[in-house]
Amino acid sequence: MFLPLAVAVGILLLAKNDKQVKIAAGAAALAQLVLSIVVFAAYNRDEGGVQLVDRVTNWIPIGSFKVEYFLGVDGLSAPMVLLTGLLGMAAIYASWGIKHRVKEYFVWLLILQTAVLGVFTALDFLLFFLFWELELVPMFFLISTWGSGRKEYSAMKFLIFTFLGSAFMLVGIVVLFVSTGTFDMTVLPERIAEGAHLALPIGAIFGLLFVGFAVKLPVWPFHTWLPDAHTDAPTAVSVMLAGVLLKMGGYGMIRVTAAMMPDTMADLSWLLATAGVINVIYGAVVTMRQTDLKRLVAFSSISHMGYVLIGLAAIAGATADTRAVGLTGASMQMFTHGTITGLMFLMVGLIYDRAHTRYIPDLGGLAHKMPLIAVGFLIAGLASLGLPGTSGFAAEILLFLGAFPVWGWHTALAVFGVVITAGYILWMVQRVLFGPKIERWANLSDANRWDLVPVVLLAATIFVFGIYPAFITDVFAIGVEPIANSVSSVAEVISR
Repeated sequence: MFLPLAVAVGILLLAKNDKQVKIAAGAAALAQLVLSIVVFAAYNRDEGGVQLVDRVTNWIPIGSFKVEYFLGVDGLSAPMVLLTGLLGMAAIYASWGIKHRVKEYFVWLLILQTAVLGVFTALDFLLFFLFWELELVPMFFLISTWGSGRKEYSAMKFLIFTFLGSAFMLVGIVVLFVSTGTFDMTVLPERIAEGAHLALPIGAIFGLLFVGFAVKLPVWPFHTWLPDAHTDAPTAVSVMLAGVLLKMGGYGMIRVTAAMMPDTMADLSWLLATAGVINVIYGAVVTMRQTDLKRLVAFSSISHMGYVLIGLAAIAGATADTRAVGLTGASMQMFTHGTITGLMFLMVGLIYDRAHTRYIPDLGGLAHKMPLIAVGFLIAGLASLGLPGTSGFAAEILLFLGAFPVWGWHTALAVFGVVITAGYILWMVQRVLFGPKIERWANLSDANRWDLVPVVLLAATIFVFGIYPAFITDVFAIGVEPIANSVSSVAEVISR
């Protein structure tokens, strides 16, 4: 987790020129990817539970209480660590063309990766919140300094929205600590289930925590910061923002609200299903109206995060198997969307670097001059619309299978969102890549070998987990199974 931060400090102290900075950052990204693969592979699926634990019990003593330095991975977080490694490397290698304030740029990007890894591995609630907030600092500077357009406005809007959500979350964390006497995220579900005397009604605590995660996911109507941030951020930052930062919201919903208050989440699953449908349909319809490539992918992300909510709504299922399938699908959707959208933003960045425009009506016929970029763009687009054989299909079919027995009409509407997605993806691909040759693009160059490193990495991931999803769904299933088993029977949920 601290490898990127250590390299960032080394760059600040020792790097003498831009070449040294990029070599060090590239080596750190490669090492982080290798270690994230090791963590994922080392997770013992037969044993389950929390593994690879680092723990200091009296990290911050608070009277008779304590804050722990407590890190570990389980079936839910191990794949997210792998996702961070994949996209961290993609972001570093996509930044090879940065020429302005190179040292500061790579330092902030490496710090961001440590913060995100901290969120996915922290098992002390206060430590989780510290990493959650740490992520805001590098993201703000990366957008406001190296972005384009209204970069300062977009960075500040991102900061205000996420700080506001974090304020609600902090109140919920404090209430839980005061009520239970612990920040330990592995103990809190038991304390709450045993009937701990809570300082606020459990529904109010659930709402406080859920708002913080809903802003980050984002859930309509808390979504308006995302298109601006994506549009004005540099390519690598868009990769990290769409690939892992949005997933922090979904991860928090599962790790915190679902795991700690499963019955409350089941009570409110109708709200999750409704919000998911709104996200899916609204995001898809608005996406069809976009003429800027990055803004189109941003609204597409809002639509695809709605599927996460649909999968989470399966927590009200009549059987533990149904609940587990829906939650596994929601988790898989987070992972696959990270790789697919990361690849999509990489391809948009490569097109913009050469054509110097993202305005779709001005593009066209690019496949004639940039066949490699066209192939990468097409893979990302087809995976995004859920083509069988890609990881996008595997995630969506799982969450639909889990959600349909519980929320039939909601799921049917969400499936219709796939049709709209196919429409805007294929329309975008046709307008950007195909059609007659355009004279103004006659001198464009294709991707070079360095450009193709992250492209091949993400494309391979999409196909590997699409052809054999069990590589990762088996791990997610281990993580969500305790949550699925902890929900009361459906009759009890309905009676409440």
